[in-house]
Amino acid sequence: MDSPNLSLVVPLLNEEENIDLLVSRLHEVIATLNLSWELILVDDGSTDRTFERISAYAAKEPEIVGISLSRNFGQEIALMAGLNQACGSLIITLDADLQHPPELIPKLIETQKQGYDIVNTCRLEQEGTGRMKKWSSSGFYSFLNRLSNVRIEPGTADFRLYTRKALDAFLAFPEKDRFNRGLVAWMGFRQGFVNYVAPPRTAGKTKYTFRKMIRLGLNGITAFSSKPLRIAAYLGIITISIGLLYVLYALITFLAGKTTPGWTSLVAIVVLLGGVQLLCLGIIGEYIARIYNETKNRPLYFIKNDTRAIHD
Repeated sequence: MDSPNLSLVVPLLNEEENIDLLVSRLHEVIATLNLSWELILVDDGSTDRTFERISAYAAKEPEIVGISLSRNFGQEIALMAGLNQACGSLIITLDADLQHPPELIPKLIETQKQGYDIVNTCRLEQEGTGRMKKWSSSGFYSFLNRLSNVRIEPGTADFRLYTRKALDAFLAFPEKDRFNRGLVAWMGFRQGFVNYVAPPRTAGKTKYTFRKMIRLGLNGITAFSSKPLRIAAYLGIITISIGLLYVLYALITFLAGKTTPGWTSLVAIVVLLGGVQLLCLGIIGEYIARIYNETKNRPLYFIKNDTRAIHD
């Protein structure tokens, strides 16, 4: 079988309510492109009927490939599982919740024809998003770009187009704790941007809990900047300087014959020093944890089921 012109890669986690509409809208878009295609749907350890729905589509259409991972490995890894299977000359990744509008795919392809190896999408805003979510997202990218030598455009996500050359380069990254949008920015190549307004989720609940967002943020910061380690060192220097000044003050007070109970100041110093030490240990611990995960050299994922066996 010849390689298709276009590969579409979609990770899914408990998205059975969205699959029918997702496949329908992708079919409508693909019909306008006059390209050979494949759709790779990666079930990231769903606990609902997501893979059953995928398998039903795959049984009817050989262009649709369903992959079920052995457990939930996370969206970044599920994307890698799909990208490793993609055979197209152009590869597009998008989410299953339809907040990445499939109707934008032709524009991505047209933009790529201007000579870009990667075409990213940039979310201008999202319908129904609260102020807190907007502020936290804006603050994260601002903070990350201040720390990192690699600039990541605010609003970018994993809705993008790769040429085969760019994807092969991307797949060469051996990282286990992956922050894909940072890796894409680090790669270089000629990259274009397409802006869009994200619609609200059609069904189901978002899989990005506050905890997962914090984890993703820590991955992004520790993957692309060593500045937090320097900040820890600076905090240590500042704390020592303040401590020396306080020792000098205490000595002058003692020599002047002024006595004070000292309990409040002692507690304040202990709390300050303890807090700074724990913060520094936490920062160092995050980097050590990354080193530990990389040195284990475990596989990124395991595939439990692959619908291509249906057609063999």
